[in-house]
Amino acid sequence: MRSGFRVSRHASLKALNTFGIDVAAEKLVDVEDLLALEAALDAHESQDLFLLGSGSNVVFVSPPNAVMRILDNRVTCETSEDGYYRVRCAAGKPWHDFVMHTLEHHWYGLENLALIPGTVGASPVQNIGAYGVEIMDRILQVDAWDRQRRMPVSFLHDACDFSYRDSRFKHEPDRYFITHVEFKLSAQPRLVLDYAGIRDELQDAGISAPAPMDVARAVIRQRTRKLPDPAVIGNAGSFFKNPILSTAFADALAAEYPDMPVNRTGQPGSKKLSAAWLIENAGMKGYTRGHAGVSDRHALVLVNHGGASGIEIVQVARDVAEAVEAKFGVPLHPEPRLIGGEW
Repeated sequence: MRSGFRVSRHASLKALNTFGIDVAAEKLVDVEDLLALEAALDAHESQDLFLLGSGSNVVFVSPPNAVMRILDNRVTCETSEDGYYRVRCAAGKPWHDFVMHTLEHHWYGLENLALIPGTVGASPVQNIGAYGVEIMDRILQVDAWDRQRRMPVSFLHDACDFSYRDSRFKHEPDRYFITHVEFKLSAQPRLVLDYAGIRDELQDAGISAPAPMDVARAVIRQRTRKLPDPAVIGNAGSFFKNPILSTAFADALAAEYPDMPVNRTGQPGSKKLSAAWLIENAGMKGYTRGHAGVSDRHALVLVNHGGASGIEIVQVARDVAEAVEAKFGVPLHPEPRLIGGEW
């Protein structure tokens, strides 16, 4: 390690991506202090330098030449005058650790997002969300290094161009290296409970007046019960976005399939379907091809049964998408970024 960063050659990435795809990078640059980021980039910049978080939202179809990781995980907080906290977190902190850190300090608003894999720096890219909350509802500002302009830049909330599982950072993935994210969190709990069985989970636990930590624990129990553990079988969590369709198309499908879940989007003229329901009802839950397949626990999760390549995982994803479109006429799109491949 030198001046805040260290470099490894011919580095295996198998343990650095949750699918467990066995590829190696010619160079791995770990930045442990963000004050050293510019120096690390000056020393190792290349057009194909890839910024890797926890590897929970990527499929390595082919190996990247050079990889950089930000490991700085510092958190600071300022109290605002309107009863909120301005919490600033470095990009390298694991997301779930950050959520639990905020709850332990009584900074509220992220409890529904417990146990989502990834890092804080990756959270704005995908506009992560779960159980009725999206991270865009909590973000004040995103700081990044602009590789084109070679300078630090900051984006206030509206400049991030957030939408469902999307942001400006997702559309320019190799331009911005996110360094910090600032959140607006509340001093008073404002619980979001009316989504996906959270109230039932709390009731089963005998909790009638939940605190934010109770909600986080309910989410953790649900996610643990429903989703396979990447430490046991390689996966990247939910592989497909829930499709958003015109209201007319969604209503026509709902008339044909009355048990199909249909949800509001907050945008007039559109509704959101459950990708998991579509996949399961297209007969693809538990599907296997080669060393990859669809989880038999959750239809939205693709898994590496052992030794799968990124190409095999993408082929299974294409098989699933083709089956869903053939039956329902609904296209599916992946959430993870396909490194060295296209959808």
